[in-house]
This record gives sequence, C-alpha cells and structure tokens, in this order.
Amino acid sequence: MKTALTALSMAALLATGHAHAQANVLAQWNFNSVTPDGNTGTGSTATSAGLGTVSLLGGVTGGFASGTANGGSSDPATTDNSGWQTTNYRAPGVGNKTAGAQFNVSTLGFEDVVVSYDLRHSNTSSRYEQFQYSLDGTSFVDFITFDGNAGDTWFRRSVDLSGIAGADNNASFAFRVVSAFAPGTLAYAASNATSSYGAAGTWRFDMVTVHAAVVPEPETYAMLLAGLALMGSIARRRQL
Repeated sequence: MKTALTALSMAALLATGHAHAQANVLAQWNFNSVTPDGNTGTGSTATSAGLGTVSLLGGVTGGFASGTANGGSSDPATTDNSGWQTTNYRAPGVGNKTAGAQFNVSTLGFEDVVVSYDLRHSNTSSRYEQFQYSLDGTSFVDFITFDGNAGDTWFRRSVDLSGIAGADNNASFAFRVVSAFAPGTLAYAASNATSSYGAAGTWRFDMVTVHAAVVPEPETYAMLLAGLALMGSIARRRQL
C-alpha cells in the first residue's frame, strides 16, 4: 500500500510540477530605459528578461512614450515606465496585415508557449490587431484577431500557443502583431468609433512576454508513465 501511495504521489507531483513550469519567462520586453533616467520619452527595445529580438514592419517607426498614461500598462514600474510607441502605419485600404512589430524568441528546450502583451490604441489607430506566428522565422500564420474597440486605451492580450506543436522546442519561433482591415472589409477601422483611421495613429506596446514550460527529460516521462500505470493497475484490482 505504501508503495502504491508513493507512486501516486510521485505521479501527482510530476504532473503538478509540469503545469507550474509555465511560469518560465523566455523573453520579456518592458521597454524601460536600462538605466532609469526619469524620462518616459526614452527607453530600450532590448529584452528586460531572457533573450529575443524585435523589429518593425511595413515602414512603421518607433519611439517611446509613457507606460502609465490612460490607466497604464501592467508594468509594475511606478516611475520611468516607458512603452514602445509605434506609428506611420499603412494608408487606408493598403497593406492589410503587413505593418506592425515582430518578435523572435527561441523556444529550444521549452514547450506550451504562451505570449502576452499590453497594447495602447490611440483614437485613430487601427482597431483590429492580427496576431501571427511563425515556425521558420519567415512564413507567418494568422492565429487570432483582437478588437481594440476604444481609443487612448490599454488592452491586455494573452495568446495560448500550447496547441501548436511546432512552436515547441523551436529556435526559429517568431510572432507578429500587425494592423488588419476591419472584418469583411477592405479598409482599416479607427479604434475610436467617432474617429477616422489615420496612418499617424499609434500603437504603444508594453510588457511583451513569452512564457513556456521546460520540456521534461525522458526519465521524467518514464516515471510519470510508470506511476500512471500503477494507478491503473490498482484501480483494476479494486474492481475485481
């Protein structure tokens, strides 16, 4: 009986530990100045945790602005909190899903990838955000479209890619957030319903984070399977 309980406990602990491993941060960008300078108009696109690279797409340009304005992002920094301000998006009706920001993060040794980010829409920015992922760093696949239906407002996004097997253990993993036409149309819609879309509208990124779980060693899988097999054996004996 003691052996059976030990196996059950081991299996439970392994399963729990695997679930809790989701807290690993592979990369994070808070866009704050590396050395705090008290100026939210300055910042950095280097990772604040982990490793990764960022780039702008489709002629978009970037700078920095307050991460606390309009209710603020989820960045816990109370001072020197910067966001990555992006502008110069596509003209109305041009370049659907081609302008925005790209993030490249290796997931080697990790699985069950989850991406989260905060994004502030200005009144005249594109209302719709298309999240795309890539397994080779070159070809991107549409995954989910977010509706930023308010201007001068921060939105907190979470994208669960744990069902995309190719995102696991992949040195070439990347994702994009790009402006998209309003569904069923050939034009961008403004975030503020009473405004008109404009290429000078801004998206401000903050707290872009990639979480993942460590890929268990083969020995860990073997122990988990052995414990589950013993649990099944005990259950069958009790039914006899």
